[in-house]
Formats: sequence, structure tokens, C-alpha cells
Amino acid sequence: MPSDQKPEQALSAHTPMMQQYLALKSQHPSILLFYRMGDFYELFFDDAKKASTLLDISLTKRGQSAGEPIPMAGVPYHAVEGYLARLVQLGESVAICEQVGDPATSKGPVDRKVVRIVTPGTVTDEALLNAQHDNLLCAISHSRQHFGLAQLDLSSGRFLLNQVDNLDDLAALLQRLNPAELLYPEDFNQPQLIERKGARRRPIWEFDLATAERALCQQFGTRDLRSFGVEDAPVALMAAGCLMQYVNDTQRAQLPHIRSIALERAEDYIVLDAATRRNLELTQTLSGQTDNTLASVLDHCQTPMGSRLLKRWIHAPLRDQQKINLRLAAVAELTDDYESLQPQLKHIGDIERVIARLALKSARPRDFARLRQALTALPNLQQQLTLAHSDLLQRHAQASAPLPELLELLQRAIVETPPVLIRDGGVIADGYDAALDEWRALAEGATDYLSQLEQRERERTGISSLKVGYNRVHGFYIETGRSADNKVPADYIRRQTLKNNERYIIPELKAHEDKVLGSQSKALALEKQLYEQLFVLLSPYLAQLQHLADALAELDVLASLAECAVLHQYCRPELSTDIGIHLQQARHPVVEHVLSEPFIANPLRLNAERRMLMITGPNMGGKSTYMRQTALITLMAAIGSFVPAASAVIGPVDRIFTRIGASDDLASGRSTFMVEMTETATILHHATAQSLVLMDEIGRGTSTYDGLSLAWACADYLAKKIKALTLFATHYFELTDLAEQLPAVANVHLDAVEHGEHIVFMHNVQDGAASKSFGLQVAQLAGVPKAVIQQAKQKLHQLELQPSVATKPATGSEAQLPLLEAEHPLLAQLRQIDPDELSARQALDLLYQLKKQLDA
Repeated sequence: MPSDQKPEQALSAHTPMMQQYLALKSQHPSILLFYRMGDFYELFFDDAKKASTLLDISLTKRGQSAGEPIPMAGVPYHAVEGYLARLVQLGESVAICEQVGDPATSKGPVDRKVVRIVTPGTVTDEALLNAQHDNLLCAISHSRQHFGLAQLDLSSGRFLLNQVDNLDDLAALLQRLNPAELLYPEDFNQPQLIERKGARRRPIWEFDLATAERALCQQFGTRDLRSFGVEDAPVALMAAGCLMQYVNDTQRAQLPHIRSIALERAEDYIVLDAATRRNLELTQTLSGQTDNTLASVLDHCQTPMGSRLLKRWIHAPLRDQQKINLRLAAVAELTDDYESLQPQLKHIGDIERVIARLALKSARPRDFARLRQALTALPNLQQQLTLAHSDLLQRHAQASAPLPELLELLQRAIVETPPVLIRDGGVIADGYDAALDEWRALAEGATDYLSQLEQRERERTGISSLKVGYNRVHGFYIETGRSADNKVPADYIRRQTLKNNERYIIPELKAHEDKVLGSQSKALALEKQLYEQLFVLLSPYLAQLQHLADALAELDVLASLAECAVLHQYCRPELSTDIGIHLQQARHPVVEHVLSEPFIANPLRLNAERRMLMITGPNMGGKSTYMRQTALITLMAAIGSFVPAASAVIGPVDRIFTRIGASDDLASGRSTFMVEMTETATILHHATAQSLVLMDEIGRGTSTYDGLSLAWACADYLAKKIKALTLFATHYFELTDLAEQLPAVANVHLDAVEHGEHIVFMHNVQDGAASKSFGLQVAQLAGVPKAVIQQAKQKLHQLELQPSVATKPATGSEAQLPLLEAEHPLLAQLRQIDPDELSARQALDLLYQLKKQLDA
């Protein structure tokens, strides 16, 4: 449509059908419009060009309108779900426009309207969702002092709020939630947060607080929101109001499964910033894979909803030790029973999402069958739980009580194996409705009648090959061979001529045809009506079904953690009110899972008097693994899991921080060192005495003096000012002197043994500082050419003969030395020699020996 034309002028220049299309498109200018025409959904103009590129479908042209060819692309209606899934994964939204008028009575184009809008954050169709991951719609809002976030999982009805004080915490939230779609106000200018797939800018008026409160009260049927405990989060409520309006606009239906809203309080959970979640590889590796993550090791869930809940637990470890102990007690009890419980859970399936589709009245016939299968499994499941002793299992036993009335309804109403769609019928079981049975009997009785008619007509005409048949195009017919033309009665009316046969109709058969086809259409119409009534009959059970799904999902997670405890020989952690972490024979849960040889377990001891471990040792010696396993064990204990150790005593932890690995952020113009310092600054600003801090190789991205100075100052600040529980890995051996200056610092190292020019990593944690870094040996293992290694050794010897860089003033290029020199062993040997006691021969032999060692 030319931009210089007024809308009225532009529409009048088009054909009536294009006028209808453009009027509908003007209501949804920013999303693709699927316009139903017969057996296809068509797209026109720019939508067609865009869809052609995104979906790799043909771009054609349809005649002309307003004097120009109309670009067009289309997808078959029966295959539309596959195309929608691809668009949703790309972050696109689609308005589905259907024919709602009757072609027989319409003058001009058939009436059409948009019946639903499919967006990445609001899809509930099974084909469009990943069963293993939550599909979240989020909205963010802001004030001068706070940031608010609302999150809704439409496929379950879970509606939560978060309110934070800074952008770092908001970024961590978005990284944890990874929303499929993000709504933000048009005055929110933080490109690092909103430049993402599925981001949607919304007008500021949609974030009005008063409007939000009215919309939420209307949704929940309450006078106010006090009972939900969200009144202290007004900025988050603004985001919730925008989100609620967006869902109502896109779904155009009642949302009875969204029954409440809750505020997630930061003090209830161990805070994990974005860098920590990434570095610990909780649910995704640094390369973006889901294998070899903590979630992949712990996930033995039997249901998709259990897998999703486990991931939520991993990303939100608890601080309340009472709640954690409830989970631990349940896991401990299930270590003896999980094998008998899990087969029952396997029959439950993903009823969480089935219930949401029932609430939205978008459930398909097989959703009813899945719910019926889950309800059938409840009696055996509850029977197993009746003997449970732990409070949590007893609570779940009550929530998973059988629903015999609902089960009986579904058993009567739905056939054993229903078709995918209600479109062609065959969903409602015989005996459920007398009127439906009657219409079906009329349609199915056609077979008996046709057999009788065929036999009678054979006898009347004397044509032994006469047959009575039916097809969808021509309806019922009497078929005879050409050789019997002379025997055809006068009342036979020719209906179709074939190569070797003739087909006829008689008034009696025509009357029967009208009766049968009429009964089939009436049976199908009644069946669809009964199907819609099922949604109404199930609506009183929705709240109870949601509680059931929540209980069964949590039970599935607890059974999964119990299986892990048994299979991997995990121990039950003991939670303490005293600051500290004490681990015996601790292991890395993921690394030990992928190693072919046994994992070397190690101890760890942190407490109020021993708050920092200064960790030294060779590259590849296991420092990072040792640090990460400590963080993962702490996190596992906080979600209620047993942990990979012989014993574990863990005190209160409010945050976990990691500064591990080297990466740059070129898109934002940040170097590797800048990223390192930004993450370090976050830790130093937010860590407390109850935080667990992992610092790996601070200061290596700059000059020796700068790096050493920064590392020393950071370690000193963490130990003296913040007093956090800290694991500080470094190659700056000067930092080991802190253990002598600060009583809260202790030195440990990862052991290695040198055999000639080769090195063997022992992966054992020992007290004290390491003797050397073995950098050249590791470079040799990596395949660095021997000539380079030899030259490096010579340069190292030269540097080691110079005064220590720790005491020598920095001048010129010496300020950029890449290594912190320690005294060369030959110098120590020379200092032990008294020349006056050596003979000439002994002195000469010693000179050759030293030269040989120097050249080695």
C-alpha cells in the first residue's frame, strides 16, 4: 500500500477481498496474518515476503490490486502447526484469521475475523512447546529506584512477580527465566536486556498501576490483592498489568487456570548472578548444550512437568533450612521406594499442560485421554504414599487423592483411543448420550439396509453382478456391468458411466441417502456440542487438578533425586546454623559422570576462622574443578538433593559468586580483562559474610604488576572487609604470603609429580602452597613445538637470575614481565657451596655439572 495514500483512498483502490484483508491487517500491523482461503492460509504483500524467507516457501503473485501484482505465499491448513512452530521458535507472532461467515449466504467475500493470536510466550499447543522447558511470557517495568518483572507460564497458569533494586539483578532474572517473549515499556532504554528474540515494545499507558490492580482483581475475582502478599511490589504489579492485558488481547478467551499471583522474594533464595549461572553450567553448558550439565545428571524424572520443576529448583536454591530439610527427609525416605514409585509416575504424563489446555478450551481429544490415564494411576500411587512418614510425602499423598467422579465421566465420555481432532467425530464413546447413539445407529444402519436392497434388486432384475455402493463424490449408487444393460429396469436413473460399468440411482435409494447423510451430519454436530460441554463439566475440577499436578511434579523430582542419591552414592548433607562448609571426599557431580576413570575426591574446610583458601597448583591440575564442585554441592544441598561427598556440613549461604574463565564481549566493546573486572566489581559490591565466592586467576589480563596488585587487593578485601567464604585460585605465588598475614586465610594446592620433562597431575588437594606452576610442562603437553619450549626454558632461566620482580622496581619493559619469578634452583645450590673447601678438580666437575643442568 503506497505510504502517501490515505487509508480510505488506499482501500478503495483494491478488490473487495483485498479490502477485507487490509482492514484486518491494519488491526495487527506488526505481526504476520494467516488469512484463511479454502484449504490454505495465505499471506500477502510484506507478510508474504517475510514468510517466504523465514519458512522457505514459494513466493508467488496473485493477479493485481490497485494496479500492482500482489505478492502471495501460503501454507496448507492441515500442516499449519508445523509452520507455526518454526515461526514461534524464531520469535515471531501470528494472527490466525478464519472464515466465520456462510459462503452460501455471503454477498461478496465471506466474513472473516482473527480468532486467535499465536505468540512465542502464549502458545499452549503441544506441538509448539518444548516439553522439557518452561515457556514464559515476561514483562518488565521500572521506576526511579526499582525494576519489576512479571512472569507467566500460560501453559500451567503459574504467575509470579519479582522486584529488584538494580539492573544486574534484573539481568540475572532474565538469564534465569530465559523468556520466550518479553514485554517492555517504550521508555525502557537498556539494549543489553531487550535486544533479544521475542522482545515486544508496549505503550507506557499499559503499565499504569491502578489499571493493573483492577485487571488482576477482575481476573482473580477479588476486591484487592492483599491476600496474595504482593502489595509491597508496585513496580512489579505494573508489569503484571501489562502482561495480563497482553494475554487477554491475544487469547480472546477466559483464563480460569490463572487463579493467583505470588511474589518471589530475593531473601528466600540463594542469589545467583548471570555469570555464576553461566559458569556453573546448571542447565546449559558454555557452548549452549544441555548435555553434561547439573540438570542432565540429576534429571531422572518420569514426567516432563517434573523435569521442568527440577530446573526451576536448580535455578532457585532455597535459604530456608526448614524447607530444605523437608525435601531432604522426603528424598531419604524415597531412596528405598523410588523404584516402585516411578512406574506409577510414568503414567501421569504432562497433565500440567493438559489442564491448561482444558481451561483454555483448546484441548484436543487425546488430552482428555491423557488426563483419564493419569487419574487411573492415582489409586495405586496413593496406596504407595499412605505409608509415607515424611511430612512432605504425606502432604503430597493428600493432594494426589483419586478423583473417581471425574475419572468415571472421562471413561464414559471418551473412546479408548480417540483421534487427534474432533473434526471428523469418533471421539465421544457409545452409550454416553442417547441422542447421539440414535443418530449414529441411523447412519450405521445403512450397511444392513444396503445389503438387503442389493439382494432384493438382484432378484428383481436377474443381474447377479449387481452391487450397491457409496463414494463421497456421487453418494449411493447401484452398479451393473455393460453386458446387463438390457436387464436394467425403467426406474433406474443413470448417475455415472464408467469404462465397463454403469451406475444408477432409484428414488428409494436416494431417499435413504438423504436420511443417512443427514444423520451423519447431525451426529457430528451433536458430538461436537457434547465435546464442548465436557469443558464446562470439567471446569469445577480445575483448581483441584492444578494442585494435583503440582504435587505429582514435586513427587517426581523428589523420586528423581532419590534415584541419583542411590546410583551415584551421594550423602545426605547436614545443614548447620554456623558459618562454614565442611566436605569430606567431595566430588564434582558432572565431571565424575563423564570420566572413564575414578574421580579423585578431596576434602574442603571453610569456617568463621578459615574463610579463604588460597589455591595454587599447575594448570590442568584441577583447581577450577575443585572450586566448581564446592559451589555445585552447596547449591545441590539447597535444593534438597543429596550431594557427591562422603559427608557434608553446610552453613547458611545467601549468594554464590563465580569469577571463572576468560571471555570477551566484543558486541559491547568489552575486552576479556574488562569482563573480568566487571564481574569482580559485582562480587566486591554485593558479596556478604554469608556468600560463597569463587575467584579464579584474577589479574591475568594485564601487566604482571597490575595483575598482582589487583589480585592481592581483591583477596585482602574479601578476607578482611567482606569476610566471605572464598576459594581464590592463583598463579601469583606472592599471594600465598597472605596466609601468614591474615589468620582467616589458608594455603592449599593441587598436587603434581614431575618425571624428567613430564608431569603427572595427582588432583589431590594438599595443605600449603604449590612449589611451582609447571607452565612449560603443560605447554609441552598441549603440543607446543619443542624448539619453542627450549627457548622458553632459556628465557625463564634468564629471568630467574634477575632480582625478584616482587622487590625490584619496575622500569621500562621489566614492568610487563609475564611471569612472577622465583629463585632458580641453581642459585640455591651455589649458595650452599664453600669454594675454599673445593679442590681444583672438584670445582671443574661442579662447573660441568651446573652447565649440564642449565642446558637441560
